[in-house]
Amino acid sequence: MVFKRLLGSLGVGGPTVDTVLDPAPVLPGGTLTGQVQLKGGQADFDIEHIALELVARVEAEHEDGESEGVVVFDRFTVGGGFRLAAEEPHRVPFSITLPWETPVTELYGQPLGIVLGVRTELAVAGAKDKGDLDQLTVAPLPVQEAILEALGQLGFGFRSADLEYGRIGGTGQQLPFYQEIELTPPPRYAHQVNEIELTFLAGPGGLEVVLEADKRGGLLSPGHDALTRFTVGHHEERDWNASVDGWIRQLIEHRTTYGHQAAYGHGAPYADHGHGGHHAHDDRHHEGHHRSGPGMGTAVAAGAAGLAVGVVGGMVAAEVVDEVGDFFEGDEEDEG
Repeated sequence: MVFKRLLGSLGVGGPTVDTVLDPAPVLPGGTLTGQVQLKGGQADFDIEHIALELVARVEAEHEDGESEGVVVFDRFTVGGGFRLAAEEPHRVPFSITLPWETPVTELYGQPLGIVLGVRTELAVAGAKDKGDLDQLTVAPLPVQEAILEALGQLGFGFRSADLEYGRIGGTGQQLPFYQEIELTPPPRYAHQVNEIELTFLAGPGGLEVVLEADKRGGLLSPGHDALTRFTVGHHEERDWNASVDGWIRQLIEHRTTYGHQAAYGHGAPYADHGHGGHHAHDDRHHEGHHRSGPGMGTAVAAGAAGLAVGVVGGMVAAEVVDEVGDFFEGDEEDEG
């Protein structure tokens, strides 16, 4: 999805910019390639710099309730320092590395409702203009896909996915927000838990898997959340169904365990704890997290054999596309 726009800050006759991303989905921590295509205006212009910003639509909780906003989570200068002649076409190829914690936007080609974009900023003659915004598609890492596939085979269903502003205490989280994938439990766990919320925090050395159970309350005891964390390597080979089922069982069994912080903190090295995990109270409530209902991924449905076997109905797919389009078009209007 590409939007060409006249650089409004330069007025009529200024250069135009069109950033084209290579079409293949990118992995978290992977390389995004493409080119910035410029077309000179009615006069010569000095191009001071060309920058790319990675942006995400993120939900936040505040005193007045909940809101959504655009967060820039990385920025790269990819060119500049040249004169663009009148009417001259000029191309600037780029290759940038995504942060490891970049959210996943699709699974098996099905959109999850997460909206990411690449926004282009052109600095010309002392004026800056964000002249192009393109949709960014991110597929899961192999270990992320293996865990999601195991959850699907264990009978968990996809409910929604969103991005939450805030930090998860006791983890190595780097970005100011995190992705939350909400799953419905299979029948054997339905009497114990309403839903499971899954967060991946990837890094160069491995993956932190954060699982949160939204508990059902009994007649005499209110429901509450339990949260636990596990770490795995990027290239591990194991029986993922057995491992993930063990994680879920441990999460549910430790419903009353609170206050024990992880043995590692921000930026600590990863280690494989197998079926052993770290249990803690949910620090996210104190750092910007809120218990969300169905979010942007509500329109995406999953089959029983896997979390993203198919989308239910063409209307559902259209809703996701419309929502993405509205985000990009709205951002352009805001920037204009």
